[in-house]
Amino acid sequence: MTINHRKYLLILFSFYAIEWIGLAIAPRYRQDWLLENILVIVGLVIIFSTYRKFPLSRISYTLIFLFLSLHTIGSHYTYAEVPYDHWFQKLSGHSLNEVMGWERNNFDRMVHFMYGLLLAYPIREVFIRIVDVKGFWAYFLPLDLTMSTSMLYELVEWGVALLFGGDLGMAYLGTQGDVWDAHKDMALASLGALIAMSFTAGLNLAIQRDFAQEWAESLRVKHPDPLGEDEIARMLED
Repeated sequence: MTINHRKYLLILFSFYAIEWIGLAIAPRYRQDWLLENILVIVGLVIIFSTYRKFPLSRISYTLIFLFLSLHTIGSHYTYAEVPYDHWFQKLSGHSLNEVMGWERNNFDRMVHFMYGLLLAYPIREVFIRIVDVKGFWAYFLPLDLTMSTSMLYELVEWGVALLFGGDLGMAYLGTQGDVWDAHKDMALASLGALIAMSFTAGLNLAIQRDFAQEWAESLRVKHPDPLGEDEIARMLED
């Protein structure tokens, strides 16, 4: 029996609330935890305040839940100190970092990748249902927005690090001495979104009968007249 959207959202929220409360107890750096959770609170407020008029699909809610769950782990330990390698050694007896040839804690890199992989689809749903994009643009614009928001987040990290400075600023920034950290984070988020949109496009190609027609229509020129100064002149004439 299919669970309705409201009940499904409440179930996901209940699981997330349990995780959030558990990891809110004695985080490694309380001030960094507070900074990391500002966007979480904003996001949850948006989700619940828009639910009645704009409920997302269960797929989108699940993807958002998975991303927030990973972020909550990162905010508890700080991203640079999540002991994933210790957990992996407990389970397998081997060091994941040694197996992969990593010399740093890569939990933050993984979450940046998951940001694109998990959130590109919910972003796509918003674009389709509000902006009414179709075809090529229904795949490109979610990728584009994921890339741009990833860049904006890196600017926010930089600003916070400059504002607070010291250990708090460095904990929030989490570069671990890598001068290319921001570039790699943005690249991984972009790669995740590209994979998500490529998979979505491949699935739609297989099951959507008018896929090619919709794609071609989305690239057709709808307004042949130039804009810019020509459009300004036309508006002044009206």
